Amino acid sequence: MDIKSMIDHTILKPDTKKDEIQALCQEAKEFGFYAVCVNPYYVSLCKDLLEGSKVKIATVIGFPLGANTSDIKALETKKAIDDGADEIDMVINIGALKDGDYGVVRDDIKAVVEAAKDRARVKVIIETSLLTDDEKIKACELSLEAGADFVKTSTGFSTGGATVEDVKLMKSVVKDKMEIKASGGVRDFETARKMIEAGARRIGTSSGVKIVKGK
Repeated sequence: MDIKSMIDHTILKPDTKKDEIQALCQEAKEFGFYAVCVNPYYVSLCKDLLEGSKVKIATVIGFPLGANTSDIKALETKKAIDDGADEIDMVINIGALKDGDYGVVRDDIKAVVEAAKDRARVKVIIETSLLTDDEKIKACELSLEAGADFVKTSTGFSTGGATVEDVKLMKSVVKDKMEIKASGGVRDFETARKMIEAGARRIGTSSGVKIVKGK
């Protein structure tokens, strides 16, 4: 199990400084992580720091609440890609999902997918800790309908993170049509291994170094 190639080495804290981004990128190159995941402000810096490496750049859109309007999410997506982002992790409109406004949720995701078309892959953060199982299933179905590439469990900024049960549930819906990213609370090798065995193909974590060292 080559966990290092499944890790999005992540730092999304609001007080993140440039030296932390520099360390993040250096670790990603050193350990062979798939990507770094940073806030949009730092995408262009990561592009410079990762020049010539295989490490991808992921960024977050509508983060962490998902309540931005769709046109702003689309604009933010285009700007992030212009700055060097390879992958877009966008947060769904959680309130609209819980209200049953499924067309709003689908169109919101689709706006980001279309903004990223042929330029970046899109991961849809459904924030599982705030949803019932039926809502998780519906969020996955809407993400599929909108043409996204991944569904992702969590922002890591809400009431809970990834669980094995949620990853299994998401996998039962998307099967092989989309991939799954487990994010939030994955801080050690054993937890990461369980997420992958449940169906995750990417792990979002700020503990990537600790995980690959098996600690």
